[in-house]
Amino acid sequence: MQGNLPPEAQEKLEELQDLQETAQQVATQKQTAESQLQESQTALDELEDIDEDTTMYREVGELLVNTDFDDAKADLEEKVDSLGVRVETLEKQEERVQEQFEELQGELQQMLGGGPAGGPGAGA
Repeated sequence: MQGNLPPEAQEKLEELQDLQETAQQVATQKQTAESQLQESQTALDELEDIDEDTTMYREVGELLVNTDFDDAKADLEEKVDSLGVRVETLEKQEERVQEQFEELQGELQQMLGGGPAGGPGAGA
C-alpha cells in the first residue's frame, strides 16, 4: 500500500517514522539520565550518614583518588542539580515530539480520507 500513497502522504509518513525514532532516542536518554540522577541522589543521601573525617576516594578513570568530604559532597550536589535539569529538559522534549507526532498523524489521516490510522499493510 505504501507505493500507492500520494507523494505528500508518503512524505508525512516518512516524517512520522523519523519522529518515532526521535521519540525513542529521547526516551532512552531520559531513562539514562533518570538512572544516573537516582544513583547520584542515593550517594548524596549516603554522605549524610558518613563522618566528615572518613577517608574518601573518588573514581578518576580507572584510578581511585583520595578526596575531601566537602569536595565530594559539592560535586555530588552539582551532579544531582545538573541531572535534574537534564531530566526536565528531556521531559519537555519528549512532550514536544509527542505533540508533533500527533499533529502529523492527524494531517496524514486527513490526507488519506480521514480513515482510521492503520499504517502500511493495515488490514492485509
